[in-house]
Amino acid sequence: MPTTIDYYFAPQSPWAYLGHARFVQMAAQEGAAVRVPPVDLGGTIFPVSGGLPLVQRAPQRQAYRLVELARFRDHLQLPLNLKPRHFPVVGDEAARLIIAVDQADGAAAALKLTGAVLAAVWAQERDIADAATRAALLAECGLPAQRADEGRAAGVQAIYGRYTQQALAAQVFGAPSYVIEGEIFWGQDRLDFVARRLKVAHAP
Repeated sequence: MPTTIDYYFAPQSPWAYLGHARFVQMAAQEGAAVRVPPVDLGGTIFPVSGGLPLVQRAPQRQAYRLVELARFRDHLQLPLNLKPRHFPVVGDEAARLIIAVDQADGAAAALKLTGAVLAAVWAQERDIADAATRAALLAECGLPAQRADEGRAAGVQAIYGRYTQQALAAQVFGAPSYVIEGEIFWGQDRLDFVARRLKVAHAP
């Protein structure tokens, strides 16, 4: 049986963006199965876990966040706008769209769309809260346009809420978080530990 990783993230998270491609490649190399549950980080998880939206954080925390983003951008050699035009941005519609794709087209398609959504915010100056942008991202990923309507269905909203509650039950408090058999790894800078955990799972 392949090891399963629960990949909890918010589709507007810069840290999820910085780690996404590496995580997807790592999971594929290790033969791990990935569950793709986007969660309501700012609206539900932060109020419970003590997190604060960016604009409510102390000035020194906001300033250091920019330093860290620049460090990882340069280290990973990824395009990233430190202050993108469309951020902060509400990610709920994008999250539900990813869920709709996951339900209809599978985890690989959902991961591909997730990468496109994250890059849209952080590398391409696009507004993922805009329906036309989301429709374009679907097309660019070769996915059916009807997923946009499916993402607005009540059933998908219910799944989004359930994923968020599952994240809380797993002690998730930030994004991205990778959970393997109940063990949580918070942040794209913990991916080395995720890799080690996967190798342990495969050890004879």
